[in-house]
Amino acid sequence: MEDKNKYSIIVPTYNERLNISLIVYLIFKHLRDVDFEIIIVDDGSPDGTQEIVKQLQQLYGEDRILLRPRAKKLGLGTAYIHGLKHASGNFVVIMDADLSHHPKYLPSFIKKQLETGASIVTGTRYVNGGGVHGWNLMRKLTSRGANVLAQTLLWPGVSDLTGSFRLYKKSVLEDVISSCVSKGYVFQMEMIVRASRKGYHIEEVPITFVDRVFGSSKLGGSEIVEYLKGLVYLLVTT
Repeated sequence: MEDKNKYSIIVPTYNERLNISLIVYLIFKHLRDVDFEIIIVDDGSPDGTQEIVKQLQQLYGEDRILLRPRAKKLGLGTAYIHGLKHASGNFVVIMDADLSHHPKYLPSFIKKQLETGASIVTGTRYVNGGGVHGWNLMRKLTSRGANVLAQTLLWPGVSDLTGSFRLYKKSVLEDVISSCVSKGYVFQMEMIVRASRKGYHIEEVPITFVDRVFGSSKLGGSEIVEYLKGLVYLLVTT
């Protein structure tokens, strides 16, 4: 069964020159017996991310590493839609480039999907075996509180709504993403809530999220405001 599946791994990047080689190396290391491609959607990084990706293409092959850049920063949701257009796999993985999502978990995502036939497998920080490394207490409380609030109001049946490390059946991702309207931080939550409302089979795998190694974190006060606005929107529309 497994040998017929192909996995398209979409990695949106912006100023990830320091991380992208390591993430690619780790994906190849942990997916030795799997047919996959990595689609890097770079939003015009000024730090030379694309030059590094071109070197990686020479090393691993342009059929394994696809660079599909955009002219400027256009947001996460549209980055996935852009990457999806170029995906040749029947499964799609979405993950961050900043090493907060360790590729070592990919085999357990794939295994869980093969065992259960799930439409979506999502990494969760909030079940036994999952966790967060490198966050201060305030950040942990904010994230946990946001999830509990969303659980209570939206009842999606998933423990980690704002996580962005997921494996989708390609057809399911295409269906769910086409009905999403959110941008930024709320986008991941909308994806999983809409998938749940549509009745898709969702499974979870525990992961440890590691705060970004290089560069600055993207979560601030404005993101929290956006999150709350998004929560209200989803409450009204789903």
